Amino acid sequence: MRRIGVMGGTGLLALDAIPGSNEAGWSTERVDEVHQETPYGTVPLRCMTLSRGDERCELVFVQRHHDATGGTAPPHRIEHRANLRAMADAKVDRVLAVCSVGTLTERLPPGRVGVAVDGIDLTGVSTTFHDDDALFTSMANAYDEALLKRTSSVLAQVQDVTPEDLLVTYWLTQGPHFETPAEVDAIERLGGEVVGMTMPREAKLAAELGLPYAALCIAANWAAGRSPGDRRADLVHEEVSAEAHRRLGPVWAVLLDQLEA
Repeated sequence: MRRIGVMGGTGLLALDAIPGSNEAGWSTERVDEVHQETPYGTVPLRCMTLSRGDERCELVFVQRHHDATGGTAPPHRIEHRANLRAMADAKVDRVLAVCSVGTLTERLPPGRVGVAVDGIDLTGVSTTFHDDDALFTSMANAYDEALLKRTSSVLAQVQDVTPEDLLVTYWLTQGPHFETPAEVDAIERLGGEVVGMTMPREAKLAAELGLPYAALCIAANWAAGRSPGDRRADLVHEEVSAEAHRRLGPVWAVLLDQLEA
């Protein structure tokens, strides 16, 4: 049985159903709410078993911003090790992360969904399962090539662009503050095409665990200083989150395709 891990965030707050799955013949057989214990904390998992005839597929959803109090953990307080360890313990065979990002490139204007082909993390914050015994993990292929090819193809088809237009390099910022316009200018010079506060840390941990990983990047807004006609336009978290949530159509298309993969 295929077991697909889905990591949600600002753009994908919860996973109750996949629009279009019933039309494709899938029905929800069961939904389990599981609290997975890990050495790094407890992670709430929503496990959905879908069936179509004799086929079965399980979706395991984690909201990366979960908080033990029921609140929302800010980006710099997320325990990514717990989230990825819980995914691995749930025996998922791939992880699809959904991320809300600010965009710097006209190839991925606000409202479009791209795929991270690489990540840059210069925050200086270590993210590893190997604090005691040194283990040096290659990051040359941290973003799974097969997942990249398949997801970019689906996204290109539903958005009427070429797959190459959707491949972006994600620049990790520390958060929880949005970037300054000057920081965004520097990020662009150093190769960043979208900015966010979480994803590359997940990719590193997935690489350590040997989990195929791909990140769908919902361009929710122009990055700071890039709003047309207003370099000093404020970014408001609630508006960014709402905009990302409105742009989930291409994400559903990818998840529907993954049910068949």
